[in-house]
Amino acid sequence: QAYNCLIHFYKRKMSAAQTYQDYIQSQEDRDGVRLTWNVWPSSRQEATRMVVPLAALYTPLKERTDLPAIQYDPVMCLRQTCKAILNPMCQVDFRAKLWVCNFCFHRNNFPPQYSAISEQNQPAELIPQFSTLEYTITRFQTVPSIFLMVVDTCVDEDELRALKESLQMSLSLLPPNALIGLITYGKMIQVHELGGCEGISRSYVFSGTKDYTAKQVQEMLGLGGAGGPQGAPGQRIGGLDNKPQPQPANKFLQPIHKCDMSLTDMLGELQRDPWPVNVGKRPLRSTGVALSIAVGLLESSYPNCGGRIMSFIGGACSQGPGQVVDDELKNPIRSHHNIEKEDVKFMKKATTHYETLAKRATDNGHAIDMYSCALDQTGLMEMKSCCNLTGGHMVMGDSFNSALFKQTFQRVFAKDPKGEFKMAFNATMEVKCSRELKISGAIGPCISGGKKDGSISEAEIGIGNTTSWKSCALNPSSTLAVFFEVTTQQGAPIPQGGRGFLQFVTSYQHASGQRRVRVTTVARNWGDPATAMPHISASFDQEAAAVVMARMAAWKADSTEEGVDVLRWVDRTLIRLCQKFGEYVKDSSVSFRLPENFSLYPQFMFHLRRSQFLQVFNNSPDETSFYRGCLNREDLTNCLIMVQPILYSYSLQLPPEPVLLDTSSIQPDRILLMDTFFQILIFHGETIAQWRAAGYQSQPEYANLKQLLELPVADAQDALLGRFPVPRYIDTEQGGSQARFLLCKVNPSQTHNNQGWGGGGGDGAPVLTDDVSLQVFMEHLKKLCVTTQS
Repeated sequence: QAYNCLIHFYKRKMSAAQTYQDYIQSQEDRDGVRLTWNVWPSSRQEATRMVVPLAALYTPLKERTDLPAIQYDPVMCLRQTCKAILNPMCQVDFRAKLWVCNFCFHRNNFPPQYSAISEQNQPAELIPQFSTLEYTITRFQTVPSIFLMVVDTCVDEDELRALKESLQMSLSLLPPNALIGLITYGKMIQVHELGGCEGISRSYVFSGTKDYTAKQVQEMLGLGGAGGPQGAPGQRIGGLDNKPQPQPANKFLQPIHKCDMSLTDMLGELQRDPWPVNVGKRPLRSTGVALSIAVGLLESSYPNCGGRIMSFIGGACSQGPGQVVDDELKNPIRSHHNIEKEDVKFMKKATTHYETLAKRATDNGHAIDMYSCALDQTGLMEMKSCCNLTGGHMVMGDSFNSALFKQTFQRVFAKDPKGEFKMAFNATMEVKCSRELKISGAIGPCISGGKKDGSISEAEIGIGNTTSWKSCALNPSSTLAVFFEVTTQQGAPIPQGGRGFLQFVTSYQHASGQRRVRVTTVARNWGDPATAMPHISASFDQEAAAVVMARMAAWKADSTEEGVDVLRWVDRTLIRLCQKFGEYVKDSSVSFRLPENFSLYPQFMFHLRRSQFLQVFNNSPDETSFYRGCLNREDLTNCLIMVQPILYSYSLQLPPEPVLLDTSSIQPDRILLMDTFFQILIFHGETIAQWRAAGYQSQPEYANLKQLLELPVADAQDALLGRFPVPRYIDTEQGGSQARFLLCKVNPSQTHNNQGWGGGGGDGAPVLTDDVSLQVFMEHLKKLCVTTQS
């Protein structure tokens, strides 16, 4: 329970804006939507001056236990350019059996099955509390989910043994009707038959240096003409209009109830790659070709059916298409320094190879998961598009034998109270908006759906130039940031009804094999900037804004600009926002004040500037790709923790409480629990560490010390239970080597520059750093905001 307080820590300073805060929280709980602004400026010019763009963080599969099961198709607006879905914000004439679309104002007749509706007898989609509804499309064929394992055998015996045990364990967690397949690779690639004769295992062997087209894979594996219709370019695949194209089961993909025994034996008998590795050489590893064959096998057999390619990678690809390093150990894999100097022999070609694979996989509804476990880099930076574009998992660890990998892999198969997987496949999300808005783009685990209409903005942010996005795998925390542009000109009247609308239509294959459509419709008031500026200002959601700006900054750092330019962009936007909404006397920094609902935003930006999302120092390119990938897919609470970690204090005198992420919080008589999302760290102050080393907690008269030591451990376990991927668990103390994980995150208010080293005493522990503190950062921010020149 103590730990649950952490996620509400950010909200403690709210008082005047509490009503808005309550409203924002209730909307998130009901619809899984957080908006940067909850009253929208009614002119384009004023919306541009707001600095932070109008954006929505939407979690399509947000867990809701109270949603009614609806076993019929949603009712759509009949206007071909609209096709919005009936929702509680529509105007309804119950006598005439008409409804008016709240997006295009087209009058639509209700279908015949709605003939009995009245004000007293309303269908669920007209009841205000059901602004989010989920429809089960019964006319679609139920299809099994597909899991294709791609296993690297160029690893040590201990690693391979641990990986085989995890894979064997996972077979018992899959539903009996799920289809499963196995590909192993080293220097060569083997596609294993699962439907052969009992006791005889057969596999098809492919060269690791040649790239194979889907047609070649299909012919070599003898899959016949099982290509199936792929859909014309721009056609909505996996949406309401398209049915999946299941093919007859083949010998490489079998229902698990038919092959679990033989597959368990086959996994148990897997050997390390037999090709000899000379001294000073790397093993020849053909990851790029193995993934290409996996994509080819699924697109030939099950186009447009939900499936996962689960790749287990123990090292860098060292030959063939997708190669990221050569086989000479004396040539290390690229670093950020090499990338900066453009000394990267393989990067561009490898990145293009994996992007092409990701595009092929998304065209057919298949996600690619990467489980990378090695002490050195494995090429995740080049391969990141396979996860980021398809929605697949990206997990990075040191070893397949670690608890971090084993527990994370087990959680992939987590189930809800109904016993169904917490995962969805082959999803398409379409966004509809009022006429006064246009869609700029989205940032998240998705790829463009290629749907064009009149509501596309010319100002592109993230993946733009479309109104739909495709994600081949979703889970309950998958969250997309969707950006909008206000198009109404200055001086135009407030739009009809005074409200603007957004609708998110997510069509996906449920874990049970059913096709489902989740529809979320939200409405917000328009505000005239001339008269309603206080309302617009009070509607600002600083938490959503911090996450949206963090995603935009990470996107810019990843896609185009160098790190320094991104930091300048973050600084400029922060100064402009504070100038717009701060209260101050010109040239007087002491007079500067921010409204309460803006007060935490500068410190979010301070921590974002120092974070591993924008600072690549001391991180490998693979780690940077992993961290940015997590920021772009997790929900608001998790993203906030990544940007500004939570610190919790335990002491003998006081009950557990959240404390500032500051050096002043490091006290000799305290235990600190820090959650950075990627790590859960327990830090023991100097005195506590000495008591623990002396073993006082084992003596009956010091039972209170024993209880104090156990409390943060119990709370850390609570945090570890619901997190994916499982964070690294660190137990350290003042002066311990791993204390660096805490010291690099806290605000350095006390350093060796402003305090004698070792004289921390009761005021906290100084940190050896030249970084500026939050206090200095805020002083400079205030000066820049109030000066007339800036």
